Amino acid sequence: MSDWHKSSYSGGSNECVEVREHSAGADVRDTQNRELGQLSFVSKDWVALLSALRHIDE
Repeated sequence: MSDWHKSSYSGGSNECVEVREHSAGADVRDTQNRELGQLSFVSKDWVALLSALRHIDE
């Protein structure tokens, strides 16, 4: 499993999320509240979420 990294969608603020991609999908957590756990996405849902976020910028 990969290491956690700051999401490129977080911009430069201190209010960001971290992402950890893996073969089954990805996990997402709030950087400031790591102790609250994470959201886990299976691969097809992760791809769909990223696609939807990319279309917001268009």
